[in-house]
Amino acid sequence: MPTSYYADRFIGGRGIAAKIYWDEVSPDVRPFDAENRLIFANGPLAGYAGLAGSRLQICGKSPATNPEMFCYSNVGGSWGAELKFAGCDGIVIQGNSDRPVYLLVEDGVCEIRDASALWGRNSVETRESLKKEFGSSAKVLATGIAGENMVPFATILADDDASGAGGIAAVMGSKKLKAIVVRGSEKVIPANPEKLRTLTQHIRQLAKGRKVTPPTVREPPFPPTMKRWACYGCIAGCLRAVFEASNGDKGKFMCQQSGMYIDAAMQYYKGWTEVPFYASRLCDKYGLDTMVLAPLITWLCRCEQAGILTDEQAGIPISKVGSLEFIESLIKKISLREGFGDILAQGIIKAADSLGASAGELIGDLIFPRTGEEWVYDPRMFITTGIFYAMEPKRPIQHLHEISWLIAQWVAWKNGIENAYVSTDVVHWVAKRFWGSESAADFSTYEGKALAAKKIQDRQYVKECLILCDYAWPIAHVKHSEDHLGDATIESQIFSAVVGKEVSEEGLYTMAERVFNVQRAILVREGHKGKEADRLPEFSYAIPLEHTMHNPECLLPGEDGKMITRKGATVDKDKFESMRDEYYGHRGWDVNTGLQTTSKLEQLNLRDVAEDLAQRGLVVND
Repeated sequence: MPTSYYADRFIGGRGIAAKIYWDEVSPDVRPFDAENRLIFANGPLAGYAGLAGSRLQICGKSPATNPEMFCYSNVGGSWGAELKFAGCDGIVIQGNSDRPVYLLVEDGVCEIRDASALWGRNSVETRESLKKEFGSSAKVLATGIAGENMVPFATILADDDASGAGGIAAVMGSKKLKAIVVRGSEKVIPANPEKLRTLTQHIRQLAKGRKVTPPTVREPPFPPTMKRWACYGCIAGCLRAVFEASNGDKGKFMCQQSGMYIDAAMQYYKGWTEVPFYASRLCDKYGLDTMVLAPLITWLCRCEQAGILTDEQAGIPISKVGSLEFIESLIKKISLREGFGDILAQGIIKAADSLGASAGELIGDLIFPRTGEEWVYDPRMFITTGIFYAMEPKRPIQHLHEISWLIAQWVAWKNGIENAYVSTDVVHWVAKRFWGSESAADFSTYEGKALAAKKIQDRQYVKECLILCDYAWPIAHVKHSEDHLGDATIESQIFSAVVGKEVSEEGLYTMAERVFNVQRAILVREGHKGKEADRLPEFSYAIPLEHTMHNPECLLPGEDGKMITRKGATVDKDKFESMRDEYYGHRGWDVNTGLQTTSKLEQLNLRDVAEDLAQRGLVVND
């Protein structure tokens, strides 16, 4: 089907994927049913150099969420660009095969091939085997052994060690789809090449020397052989790097994935060791989400220390956490669903249920309950992020970064760290220009946070549709200028240059709001009951904040930029609910129920969505 059928309203990426899902997947479909869809979609900027816009969005009904619902994955590397070179903006997979298969997509031609020889092999082995057959130019996306065994938090692995979570790999396993190989010879040609060339040069200047993550980010003690590893079309680089171990194994080692096992391993081995790399590499090969595994390991330690679970009962050496023996045993047991590993494969909440109430109490504030992912960038600290957590099926990391990374850089500036330039004036300007008001940057109050949440969501959905790298966009601040102020209009200018149709910044946000409302309609249709479901975990209101990532003292700007701390804070439930009601008003939804309104959906050119919801009694007629 031509992309133009969807692109006028939904751009690409998450937008087109969500609309296909809305049209084709009934709310009664379960994740492993044949009628579930796996939708792989790149965006209109895929394949262009210097834009950091060649990422991939994968959507479908997920077994990783509680309850099961529509979910998504955002994948980097080069696979999304190669899909574009192969003549496709997306692939939709439906049905379940009775035998292992892989899909070959080459210059617009698709072929289903036998994958029996690949079944039971890990993601890296599968990728290398297929690249040996089709050549190094071919790009491969594969599921590992955890995905084959339908572990809900299994992950896929694509070229450049780009991984994707959200339960997608488990759905691939249910369909017996081992891999997708893409290879193409087409070139991407923008509607306005000269304008795009000028914009690309401008973006390169804006990004020069710009520190995306804060100077305070703790990186592992990498050896000198550590090398940066950019995705296709990168602008200025990020933390993404490749590590080569002494045994010759090498692969991506960055961010949370690299840090998942570092503290435990360094404590166990009394110093630096390559074990954290082996741990992350095993997760890539077998295909397990480190965002879920990290809090699971902490919880297992708590259970062992409390006498609730022993090494013998688990069949896993929990008492040796930090060792290579422990992490190998844990990953293999979960991926193969052997013994207690089969219980752990169902996630931390179900595993705790199997051990009794006292095990459940030990979870504390470790996870986001809908997915079991690590709980970070806390609403007890940032306030606005509470809206993000309440609205999304999984942890919305891109939304969380827009606030947390900026504030961490402000803390670095406030503390006099060298090269830190995000001053109080910059933060206030960003808040006013990008978040709706300067009060959004005062974290001593709930004022301004509802509008900020809407604006950040709309901008992040622009990124998820185009589809742009989270490390590079938005360009809210720059290093090499007198005032350090960024530019909120660049995304719309790039989009206009590529498609040949002038779309303003606000026009792009309107398209993103349309996509957000389609996703909201999907979730409501699948059982997310508006206001009743738009809530935070109870620990947010009860357990005081102890620390947060990149900012252990929980420092923030308060009134007039005065430094404050929210250490020891909880979410004020009454104020959160008032903020949520205000947010509904900004969205044009019904404040009493949190359901969408007919008038708002029609305003967004979503009459078809409004009619479907009306038949189900899930929209408010106003």
